[in-house]
Amino acid sequence: MRYLFILLCILTQSVFATETPQTPTTMPAMTLEQTIVKMPLADGVDMNAAIESMKLRANSLNMKLVAHQPMWKEFEAQGYKKVRRVEIFQFCNIDVAHDMLDFNIGFVAYMPCRIAAIEDDNGKAWLIMMNLDLLMSFSKLSPELLTKAQKVRDDLMNIMQAGANGEL
Repeated sequence: MRYLFILLCILTQSVFATETPQTPTTMPAMTLEQTIVKMPLADGVDMNAAIESMKLRANSLNMKLVAHQPMWKEFEAQGYKKVRRVEIFQFCNIDVAHDMLDFNIGFVAYMPCRIAAIEDDNGKAWLIMMNLDLLMSFSKLSPELLTKAQKVRDDLMNIMQAGANGEL
């Protein structure tokens, strides 16, 4: 009888035991800096030259500029006292985007790929985008799709480097 009671307790625990869901407080710690790629503009390169260089490089790499948000203009229009220049550029390789959505519609949350041009508190200009290596590392992509995603990452880095160096 005692063994039956112990067996019943074990079975009850295994039936009702559930895996603890990952929440922000139980997930491994990660800093914001780990989730982004941040590149300063080279000395002598202003934001306008960087933006023009990025657009030209994107075009040469078949990365279509699908959207542009000059957020700083909206900040000014809303009457904010402290306004830093910030512009967001959205680029897309439409063929790869199509393949990614065929693989998993959840990728839409990360589309299109964004590069922001922003001034810090000291007026230094930066180009910032999401760290795509992080996204690719947990996405379980097929080898073929991973190769395409890596090409997009490389193209975006190429675009950022062209902007940061003012390469027209």
